[in-house]
This record gives sequence, C-alpha cells and structure tokens, in this order.
Amino acid sequence: MTTSFFRRTFLQAATAGLACAVLPSVAQMAWPSKPIKIIVPYTAGGFTDQMARLLVVDLQKQLGQPVVIDNKPGANSIIGVDAVAKAAPDGYTFGVVIPAFTANTTLYPKLPYNPRKDLVGVSLLGVSPLVAAVSSNAPFKNTKELVAYAKANPGKVSFASSGSGSAAHLSSELLKTLTKTYMVHIPYRGSSPALTDLMGGQVQLFLDPPPNLIQPAKAGRIHLIGVASEKRLPILPDVPTFVELGIAGMLGSTWASMIAPAGTPRDIVKRMSEAVNHIIHSEETRAKLETMGTLAEGSTPEACDAFMAAETIKWGKVIKEAGVTLD
Repeated sequence: MTTSFFRRTFLQAATAGLACAVLPSVAQMAWPSKPIKIIVPYTAGGFTDQMARLLVVDLQKQLGQPVVIDNKPGANSIIGVDAVAKAAPDGYTFGVVIPAFTANTTLYPKLPYNPRKDLVGVSLLGVSPLVAAVSSNAPFKNTKELVAYAKANPGKVSFASSGSGSAAHLSSELLKTLTKTYMVHIPYRGSSPALTDLMGGQVQLFLDPPPNLIQPAKAGRIHLIGVASEKRLPILPDVPTFVELGIAGMLGSTWASMIAPAGTPRDIVKRMSEAVNHIIHSEETRAKLETMGTLAEGSTPEACDAFMAAETIKWGKVIKEAGVTLD
C-alpha cells in the first residue's frame, strides 16, 4: 500500500474522532431545545412546590424554553425522586427536594434508587429555619420552662410533626436529645392538622417553618419560643435562637435543593445552576423568600452535593440515636 493511502486513512480516522469529540459539545451547546420539566415529589401548594414555582418564570426567560412543574407526591417523596433518578440524563428533567430526601436514606432499608449514585445536586435554593411553637394553654411559655417541665414530667409533653421523618419530626427529636428530655411524638399528615391541634391544646409543641405560625402567634393562640438557626430571623426579630438560649447544636430547617439525574452533562448542570443562582440572588426573589421566613442560598453543584451529604449524615445520626421509625 502506498504512503498516500495510509495518510488518507489516518486523516479520515482523525477527522472522525474529532467529529465524535465535538458532537456532544455541539449538542450540549444547543441545550435547551425543548421544554424542561421540574418534578416536585409533593402536592401543589406546599413549601417544596412554592420553591420550585419561584423559578419557573425567570428560568423560561433565561433559557428560552417552557418550564413545567410535575407534582408526583407519595411515599415521603420517594415516588417523585425515583422518577427523577430514572429520567433520561439529557438535561430536560430536574427535581426539587427537601430534608426528607436525605432522611430517607436512613429511614428506609431499601430505596428504589441510590441517592449518591443516581442523582446529582444542581443548587441549594433556600433554607427555612424551623420555629418552635407551644400551645397557649401549655404549662410553659418559653424554652427554659418547656425543658424544666419536660424533665420533671417525662412523657407528659407531646410534640406534633407534619409526618414521621419530616424535618419537624427529626428536629424535635434532636431537641429531645440535646435537652435530655422525653417527649411523645404525634405525627400528622401535614402541617395544617398539626397546627390545628396545637392551637386546640391537643399537643403542646410543634416545630414548623415561620409562615404557618406567624398569624396564630399574633392572635395569641400559640407562643413562639425559639428558632432552630444560628441567627435570628428578620421576619421574627424578637424570637431568640435555641443557640442563644444555651442549646448548642439545636439547628433544624426545611430547605430546598434542585437535583438532576446522574449522567446529566456537567456543562448543562452548571448552566442550570448558574441560571438558578441568578434568580435566587435577585432582589425580587430574596424579598419573596424573606416573607416566607426563608434564607436565599444558591450554590454550585459541588456545594449542593456536599450540603446534602452532610444533611444525610446529620439526620442519619439523629434517627439512629432516637430510634426513629416510620411506624
């Protein structure tokens, strides 16, 4: 064979290889070319849904494609998260999750997905520190009195949660551990019935995000006794943090993060993260989040993954130490 033949063959192979290397980048640069779906593993109207919908309008403007919310509730968020994990990793399916996503790793012996291998973080959206509220007819009106009463009367204080394994439940268990008290957990199906029974005196303690508690507190139906964060909330400047009150480590919140199926091209994940961060850090969105008692965050995909990994470890420890089950 001639030298020219080998030269032509080499050039053809090199050109084909270059084309293969370039094609994925060209395809990714064209993203997005069709509507994007954000799966919310809860019903419409709740915190997770609200956080996802905060992004829709501006994402559509930035990306030039429709963005639709797909609510897939059930099984403590597992149904919706599994749908994200099993979606094609092409940059057209994302999800928004809250603390249950990290708690489920410990609560459920077997999940239909591997949270570390099948999903990746895109950006942390916001963090809403939980606020402790007590019934107006409870025999205590502040944290010091609550702890003293619970220690003197083991099992006589009942605390509500919006569901077993929820942020409210696990944060209350953390409070029990840190204060060395025994209080009885009463799980509800959502915040509304839990708050109703708190106001009625059927339970004495409930931790929940600020928006649900502010109006009942103003009406004198409940008392707000502590915030589970490092700093006081601007929306509740007169309510001290548990850290201020001497309960170090009493930090609990509900938060929202965007996730994507593992294998989604990193440049697409990065572009979505940047778009989300642009929205989260805008003055308009910050103002909306503040009215929800939520702190605007925004993060890189790597920081989002690290945050969720830390939450998994933190709540896994609480679940094991408190013996939390879903019964």
